[in-house]
Amino acid sequence: MFLTLLLGACKSDKSADAADAASNAPKKYKLTPFDKSEAFRDAELSNMAYVDGKFSFDVGGSKYKLGEQTPDAPKKMCANSAQGQHIHLIDGFKPYVAQYVSSFEHALPDGQHNLLAFLSRSYHESIKTDDAHIAKKVTIANGNIVEESDITDPSIFYSRPKGTYVGADTKKIMLDFYPINANIGDDYLVKVQINGEVTLLDEWQPYYIEGLPFGQNSIGLALVYKDGTPVPGGQSSTLQRITLLEDEPPAN
Repeated sequence: MFLTLLLGACKSDKSADAADAASNAPKKYKLTPFDKSEAFRDAELSNMAYVDGKFSFDVGGSKYKLGEQTPDAPKKMCANSAQGQHIHLIDGFKPYVAQYVSSFEHALPDGQHNLLAFLSRSYHESIKTDDAHIAKKVTIANGNIVEESDITDPSIFYSRPKGTYVGADTKKIMLDFYPINANIGDDYLVKVQINGEVTLLDEWQPYYIEGLPFGQNSIGLALVYKDGTPVPGGQSSTLQRITLLEDEPPAN
């Protein structure tokens, strides 16, 4: 189930009324739950290290393997990576980096970073289990992690959609996100803005977006309490942009 309006016994404040009005308006964009996916229940991502500008992880699981195609990919009817299953590495609200091996070079500037790494299916859907992700607040100096701790604040990381979609891939586009320390539907909702149109989600799962126009589109995500008020914190809201093209652009 997902919400298109906020539910509550009584709402008297203007922000709640505005949210209801926006949610009850006719929708331009269709947002529907994703089909159930290959589970990979014992998939595991562990032992993240970052030394001299190079990440390394341990990847385990009886069925999950980096670089393999997820068996149900042909049924999904959305963008799929020809290189197979991979790690999504997300630094704050920057677009994720896809990595198809467990050890890779990746430059991070000195300073503090909120890092999320999770195992992804070949069609970019995250595996949503405790063992398949790592979320850390780290301090980087000269290409090394010099301090790290768990992320303790309610947070949300944006994953998909990303980049440019062409042709058939523009018809159904996957929305996927990753909350940390926030039980969606119990204490929190996810506020999605698609070109300014608001939908409130009460379940952590991927969704199909349909009806986006060609050209640039904006996708916003925000973690909110169940009364609609925003969750404070630096990792609680973002706005990303994607591009839809009818045909491949001509080669230079």
